[in-house]
Amino acid sequence: MKKLLLDTHTFLWWVENSPQLSDNALNIIQDIENECFLSLVSSWEMSIKAGIGKLKLTCSVQEYVPQHLAANQFRQLDISFRHVTGVESLELHHRDPFDRLLAAQALEDNLILVSADRIFDRYGVERVW
Repeated sequence: MKKLLLDTHTFLWWVENSPQLSDNALNIIQDIENECFLSLVSSWEMSIKAGIGKLKLTCSVQEYVPQHLAANQFRQLDISFRHVTGVESLELHHRDPFDRLLAAQALEDNLILVSADRIFDRYGVERVW
């Protein structure tokens, strides 16, 4: 069994059945042997983007995330002190706070990040796409 951490765009593309989701990502998420997590970081990111009009969802993030976590049997990954302080040791490859925290979570919890974003490779995160 693999433990997967879905990047925000991966979660959204999965829910929307978007063709932007790679075949490899689709297959690894679909594999019932794997456990999929969505970080609270992603819920925070979606809330900010929905609040400023950059993200349009069918309902509020407060409804959308729990609904789709349950429907897909995904688990929520909480943010711990260890995750937050893990950011401190990351090199500054880019300044996106959401991605930096996702990288720290993946590294701290030994999760495979499912993301199209190659910047994660620079952090030493195991990434599939």
